Amino acid sequence: MTTVAAAKSAKPGAKPSTMAQALTRAMRDAMAEDPTVHVMGEDVGTLGGVFRITDGLAKEFGEDRCTDTPLAEAGILGAAVGMAMYGLRPVVEMQFDAFAYPAFEQLISHVAKMRNRTRGAMPLPITIRVPYGGGIGGVEHHCDSSEAYYVATPGLHVVTPATVEDAYGLLRASIASDDPVVFLEPKRLYWSKADWSPEAPAAVPGIGKALVRRAGTSATLITYGPSLPVCLEAAEAAREEGWDLEVVDLRSLVPFDEETVVQSVRRTGRAVVVHEANGFGGPGAEIAARLTERCFHHLEAPVLRVTGFDIPYPPPMLEKHHLPGVDRILDTVARLQWEN
Repeated sequence: MTTVAAAKSAKPGAKPSTMAQALTRAMRDAMAEDPTVHVMGEDVGTLGGVFRITDGLAKEFGEDRCTDTPLAEAGILGAAVGMAMYGLRPVVEMQFDAFAYPAFEQLISHVAKMRNRTRGAMPLPITIRVPYGGGIGGVEHHCDSSEAYYVATPGLHVVTPATVEDAYGLLRASIASDDPVVFLEPKRLYWSKADWSPEAPAAVPGIGKALVRRAGTSATLITYGPSLPVCLEAAEAAREEGWDLEVVDLRSLVPFDEETVVQSVRRTGRAVVVHEANGFGGPGAEIAARLTERCFHHLEAPVLRVTGFDIPYPPPMLEKHHLPGVDRILDTVARLQWEN
């Protein structure tokens, strides 16, 4: 699979770095600059996390600032609420996507509502890191794409990086935000690489801004997180069919950069939304509805979707059929041409 390049030109000191390394560096730099930033979660301290994203933080900053917690997600997030109320900036790791579900009551009842409940007097600057998505040969409870739950909860920002640069830049922006942020980390991209300098990281657009990763004229592929490399690969393969596909990386699901997406679709006249989450009630449904409202007179065909199936996450031997792939994307693009 094609790896997304983080920068078109290497900066001084740039070297091959993984998304995992960029995430680690983002937390390390935030903790070094701001003593109120605390990292907490299951096995984040001595072990450095299941995916080693917090590796070295406890050694550098001490266990008081990089803290191992009990296996109790509701308790972890509940403690983070209290910490934020008293002026700290907790960064919480939920070990796997589906492990976050026990914390939903805290998330929905308190994290998402506190600022509104107090008329702005008490923001909760909490960053909730959630490794999510498939592609690693995992099983149920370890590969869920649960973004629709967070997107449907007013009061939360929801972001997901797909490049090494965005992993660093968006996580720094999330930690600095006074609003709670659900930071979705694509597990399959942890080991993707790009030339990147941790000493002089390139500035990237912040939360709420989508980017056109590939310009095109035939149709727009709208995607985010783990599906971006797949869409870029599909766009290259589409050239053999004579299709010039534009690829838009949302980067931020909430706030949603409607203008960038609308401008792209109005130019191309066709759109396909691609994500790993299930189709019914997934983020693609909302995006398709908005595009239909804003672009109706510019559309040459209905807005289509390529998604995971409407089933619980399948066993590893079946995930290649479940997840959106190049062939499914190109088959859907072909339908756009036929329906013209």
